[in-house]
Amino acid sequence: MKSNYILKTAFQALKSNRSRTFLTLLGVTIGVASIIMVMSVGEGAQNIIIDQIEGLGSNMLTIMPGQRTQGISAFAQIYLDSLTKKDIELLKLKSNVPDLEEISPLVYTGANFTYGKEAYQSMIAGGAENLSTLFDVYPQEGSFFTKEDVENNSNVVIIGSKIKKELFGLSNPIGERIKINNKNFRVIGVFPEKGTVSSLNLDEVAIAPYTTVQNYLIGSKSFNTILVKVNSTANIERAKADITSTLRMSHNIKDPSKDDFYITTQTDIVNRLTIITTIFTMLLTSVAAISLVVGGIGIMNIMLVSVTERIQEIGLRKALGATNNDILYQFLTEAVLLTMLGGIVGIILGSVLSFGISLLMTRILGITWSFVFPVSAALIGFFVSVLVGLGFGIYPARNAASKNPIESLRYE
Repeated sequence: MKSNYILKTAFQALKSNRSRTFLTLLGVTIGVASIIMVMSVGEGAQNIIIDQIEGLGSNMLTIMPGQRTQGISAFAQIYLDSLTKKDIELLKLKSNVPDLEEISPLVYTGANFTYGKEAYQSMIAGGAENLSTLFDVYPQEGSFFTKEDVENNSNVVIIGSKIKKELFGLSNPIGERIKINNKNFRVIGVFPEKGTVSSLNLDEVAIAPYTTVQNYLIGSKSFNTILVKVNSTANIERAKADITSTLRMSHNIKDPSKDDFYITTQTDIVNRLTIITTIFTMLLTSVAAISLVVGGIGIMNIMLVSVTERIQEIGLRKALGATNNDILYQFLTEAVLLTMLGGIVGIILGSVLSFGISLLMTRILGITWSFVFPVSAALIGFFVSVLVGLGFGIYPARNAASKNPIESLRYE
């Protein structure tokens, strides 16, 4: 039996039972569409996270207290007191870190903001006067605090756009006094809508001089983080080594395994988050792939029903000279065509839904959530759907091929 005749006959068989064909396609279509959606949305989220991190610049280093670890212990270590002002002063010396361009400590704590009868709970961060430059974010209204504000422990603060909205509505907050954890602060600036920068959501955070936050809100002289900007990306590793040796000298550490700090680069963070998001995406993809297996079982059941309904047709074909292989190829081709069509429809449906999700997320979150068409997922989805057709179509096809022609012609 010629291949083109087999294909033609298979299409005719599928067209003759359109409702059954549609319902059979549905399982495979949903499975492939789910894979496309998960991988597209996953890659889109990964791109946003990486863009946010790289927004600080590839020449940024982050110094954290404690030793590099994960889980709850990693969260607890941000409250260790191993990073102090003495470290900042030593790192500023060109003789210690020649490639250092900018440096700022960072402290933060939970905060309750109140203005009149309005209240809002979020976080306040403390930094140096150059923190705005390091973040590359400048107040949309008002101004950032100065070096004198840091030295004088001034009670001034720049608030995020959401804090402004919650406390002041459409009113101008510049010059107004608010309470932060029952301490008076004067609003001198408002950040534009920016989203997350270096783990801080600038829309929901307030920033004040680190000395003010330490003395009036935290009561600690240590830092949660130290941000360092290097003069060139090419000098990152050298600066990292210089910082490490300087801090070991400052902390009297001779054994590297006893380090009470660790340093991460933007590349380190990007690599870590890429691994995490990739694992998460693959986990969701494997769950979505289960529906392909379910769809394959449905195809096998439908094909077995089809074999039963077409026993006389099988007997007639054999009586006219069709071999067992001809019958096997006929039904196997129908199964593969079903899953192949389901895969193609699933790719189209998944792409359309993913594009819709990207538009929806852009509008809801106020950020550019780019649509990513996962070519690898489309290819995998298509070939897996074909394999599903082959795998689950073999048994019904062999069942059809094994029918006795005489008994088949007598079947009613």
